[in-house]
Amino acid sequence: MALSVAVLMDPIGAIKIAKDTTFAMLLEAQRRGHALLYMEHGDLAVRDGRAWARLRPLSVKDDPAGWFSLGEARWQELAEVDVVLLRKDPPVDSQFIYDTMVLSLAQRAGVTVVNDPQALRDCNEKMYALDFGQCMAPTLLSRDKADLRRFVAEHGEVVLKPLDGMGGRGIFRVRAGDSNLNSMLETLLSGGLLSGQAQFVMAQKFIPQISAGDKRILVVDGEAVPYALARIPQGDEFRGNLAAGGRGEGVPLTERDRWIVAQVAPELRRRGLWFVGLDVIGDYLTEINVTSPTCARELDKQFGLNICGQLFDVIEHHIHGKRSA
Repeated sequence: MALSVAVLMDPIGAIKIAKDTTFAMLLEAQRRGHALLYMEHGDLAVRDGRAWARLRPLSVKDDPAGWFSLGEARWQELAEVDVVLLRKDPPVDSQFIYDTMVLSLAQRAGVTVVNDPQALRDCNEKMYALDFGQCMAPTLLSRDKADLRRFVAEHGEVVLKPLDGMGGRGIFRVRAGDSNLNSMLETLLSGGLLSGQAQFVMAQKFIPQISAGDKRILVVDGEAVPYALARIPQGDEFRGNLAAGGRGEGVPLTERDRWIVAQVAPELRRRGLWFVGLDVIGDYLTEINVTSPTCARELDKQFGLNICGQLFDVIEHHIHGKRSA
């Protein structure tokens, strides 16, 4: 069953193919005989209430000397496409939200969009984890500096972060009594002052088990990949994010990891979140990554997996079911 698979992503010429999960998806789709189409953030439009895109035929190869080639761009209605992989990296800003609205129009016209655009609007990667408080360490979300200061004083050592970052950017570790606390809070809270309002800040009790790694657990249509990538901080850095210099090491899931997945997975499936990354430190869920979760290539390489093959099994089964209905 050959499909037309369009991808909306950041510029493909700038990716690092050895660890780019979107690239792994494209390789798998092409291996299965699906036709690939490429678009970036500026290539969406709505004409007379219908979603359109400026699409370019795409071919890929696993070669760092030249990993893609693009054909001529052509505007076409997205209803002509079978699948859209929505894989643009954060920030989830107003323009990203508008993209999801355009893709909701495509979805209503019969296109399968992964992940579901409504769910991407509803599920902020940091706030959505709060729906599963039984899995989390003590956490506060607030715009109030005094409230945040009290939380730091109560828990002694805390991680502060904005809601719209990725790759460890804008994250601070702070101890009670730290003379820099006010400055950190001012920096984080002021991100929204252009609109005249303070920005939400998330504060979480520091989890010492970060020294063993911030585990990324990939969940495909509610089923956990049996291994996680533990992103281990290096040197004096407390952040395990690979983008912040962390070292990736594959580890089997623990019983606690599987319990966390079991708490979250039914809701992921209900929302149409077919490819998700759960971040777990020690015994605690910290984030639920839904926009463009990564680490598939590293886990595939270490354990001989084909995680994107699992995803395309789900996609193909879904489309076959729609066509048979």
